[in-house]
Amino acid sequence: QVQLVESGGGLVQPGGSLRLSCAASGSIFSTNAMGWYRQPPGKERELVATITSSGSANYADSVKGRFTISRDNAKKTVYLQMNSLKLEDTAVYYCNAAVITSHFSYLEIWGQGTLVTVSS
Repeated sequence: QVQLVESGGGLVQPGGSLRLSCAASGSIFSTNAMGWYRQPPGKERELVATITSSGSANYADSVKGRFTISRDNAKKTVYLQMNSLKLEDTAVYYCNAAVITSHFSYLEIWGQGTLVTVSS
């Protein structure tokens, strides 16, 4: 079974930092684009950042200069370093990945979500 497992969420004060991790596991031949999305309370899911297999990153305007996405292809893991956190960054953060399975099928998969709460 192919899946994404996230970790690193929690409670942080405004101005603080957190690092999220997301590891892909299962019968995977390769991982292509990976990314992070978030769903604030009462709102729709939105893009935070994406990164290609070659390391090209794209960010939502709201997080540019504060968040950094990176990946370790050997570990099939994507990270999100979040600095200078604001109250409005409070959300459930979801990892997303496009993978090629060992049977050469294309799948887009999602993690279970990890809650980030920014509060004083």
